[in-house]
Amino acid sequence: MIEWFTYLQVGVAVVAGLLCLALGFAGRQPNDYSMGATLVVELLLIAQLVVAIVSPFAGNPPRGSLPEFYIYMISALLLPPLAGFWALLERNRWSTVVLGVICLAVAVMVYRMYQIWVFQVA
Repeated sequence: MIEWFTYLQVGVAVVAGLLCLALGFAGRQPNDYSMGATLVVELLLIAQLVVAIVSPFAGNPPRGSLPEFYIYMISALLLPPLAGFWALLERNRWSTVVLGVICLAVAVMVYRMYQIWVFQVA
């Protein structure tokens, strides 16, 4: 994992999460802003997956448990699309709140993946 990209990804996920929470608590249904913010979080996760696959070949192997890292990665990759699909089916303010919670959860998961990659010794 790349440190600056991890912090960028965590920052974007936090901003997206807070935006979705604010929109949801303001009574807004899922819209282009909330769904778009969640989509950006998902696209950054896909980029992170590519980085995680390429990094060991570039001399940046993980220091922690690789299975644990990929369990976090796959879980994080699945959350935004599933929440987005649910938000499209159940169009109410709580769907937007769920999108925000998912984005904040992804931020925490990405930071944990960074800890596994950099700090943990197997």
